Amino acid sequence: MQRLIQDIRSGQFNHIYLLYGEEGYLRRQYRDKLKEAIIGDDNMNYHYYEGKDVSIGEVIDQAETMPFFAEKRLIVMENSGLLKSGGEMLAEYLAGPAQTVFFVFVETEVDKRSRLYKTISSKGCAVEFAVQDEATLKRWILGMVKKEKKQISGRALDFFLEKTGTDMENIRRESEKLFCYCLDREVITEADIEEVCTKRIGNHIFDMVSAIADKKQKRALELYYELLAQKEPPMRILFLIARQFNLLLQVKELKGKGYQNKAIGGKVGLPGFVAGKYVTQSSRFGTKDLREALEACVAAEEAIKTGRMNDSISVEMLIIQYSS
Repeated sequence: MQRLIQDIRSGQFNHIYLLYGEEGYLRRQYRDKLKEAIIGDDNMNYHYYEGKDVSIGEVIDQAETMPFFAEKRLIVMENSGLLKSGGEMLAEYLAGPAQTVFFVFVETEVDKRSRLYKTISSKGCAVEFAVQDEATLKRWILGMVKKEKKQISGRALDFFLEKTGTDMENIRRESEKLFCYCLDREVITEADIEEVCTKRIGNHIFDMVSAIADKKQKRALELYYELLAQKEPPMRILFLIARQFNLLLQVKELKGKGYQNKAIGGKVGLPGFVAGKYVTQSSRFGTKDLREALEACVAAEEAIKTGRMNDSISVEMLIIQYSS
């Protein structure tokens, strides 16, 4: 990351960049920063390719073409899938590209064993943008809050992150809504966040499983009907319920082995500020109950796929069974 930032600041660029990883907001942000730094608003010498239906021959032809009244030509390739398979021809070209061309690849997933990845790593600059940790996200949010000349308490900040999750694009979008809502006030409160910020489906599922654990059947079904009203497919809801039970089972087993919340979060892929909630929720289930719930989710999926049960009814029966 530091190398990438230094290149942008100095104006001394590698001919090949790869921006990859789960954090889409940062990938897009640095894609745009590179474009602005390398070529500015020169659209005559800028070529953007997206998706897997890209002619590598055409890309190489563009790369070999001299820039039009300029010193640089920029080619951006996004979500091409070439970093996972099929990039051999491009890898061969990038071993010795034209000195006037610059490449920026933007991908979510890569195969580090692929020839193209190895070529980019050796000849250029590959930067991974992983999901940011809790401390980094809080610093970023507090920076936005300060820029808007507002204040937020630590408790409200935690509540905001619980609402938004760790996706930076979602955090940015929800922050803008919050700032507009609190336009004439300096302090952002939990009540403001509850009023304005959209609840993620993951939070809905968490609350639904909590209601199931507490045997609050009416509340669990209300949350399910809310998701259906929001046009969430029953099969996706079933998948998320199964994922939740699986996470709780892992968390419970790790807690039983003596791991602390932060370590548990790291092992199962949960942010530190969320892991504690999962530990608490898992304590309300027995290990046997969680295993049986997972098996019931698999059985429900099979019943739906074989046509023995309607999808929405099957999920509803599952919720009723475990909240009774």
